[in-house]
Amino acid sequence: MTGRPAPALLSPPLRMGLGLIAALAALVVAVLGVLYAGDSKPGRVDARVRAAVDGVGPSWRHVALAVDFLGEPAGAATLVVAIVTGCLLLRSPRAAVLAVVGAGMSVGAATLLKSLVGRTIHDGSLSYPSGHTAFLTALALVVALLATGRLGLGGNAGASLVLAAALVAGAAMGWAQVALDAHYPTDVLGGWCTALAVVPATAWLIDRMADRPVDRPAHAGRREPR
Repeated sequence: MTGRPAPALLSPPLRMGLGLIAALAALVVAVLGVLYAGDSKPGRVDARVRAAVDGVGPSWRHVALAVDFLGEPAGAATLVVAIVTGCLLLRSPRAAVLAVVGAGMSVGAATLLKSLVGRTIHDGSLSYPSGHTAFLTALALVVALLATGRLGLGGNAGASLVLAAALVAGAAMGWAQVALDAHYPTDVLGGWCTALAVVPATAWLIDRMADRPVDRPAHAGRREPR
């Protein structure tokens, strides 16, 4: 035991940048939720994006199904266990906690929003925002935050890496959901922004709790007289 505290998930420069991004993402989630509340059909933007993605061949459909599997219970559990194991091997317990709590809270927030917004697709399935997209984006954010800490990145460089990872994961899962006709494109955007809003806030809370000083009894460290 070295007694040294575990490295923070969010360095001060990165905390400011991601805090602003999280606030903007939360605003996008709220605006889209109001616009599509109680809706059951695609909007104009949805129709245009779906037209561009529609008609994927059998081989690409298999790819979409493979990506979609990562958001299903079995695939999601495997992915979380793999990332948590990697975090622990790299001696980053905070990132391991974030992988579980951040992803769980992102999916939980998406599930709650689905009930509140009430947007549906096909047979009445609640669709906004996409939980699959929120989940994979959340895990990508965890991996990116771990990488920024290991590389010592902060400020613009760190925020750029985090956003790039979130964009790649969100785009991959978002494409799969639209290609499989499981979500509208705006559902995907809402799921992506949900993770961007939830994960930085969760990381900040984990840092605050981990750095909180532990109160020791007044008699601690003193030897009893014999």
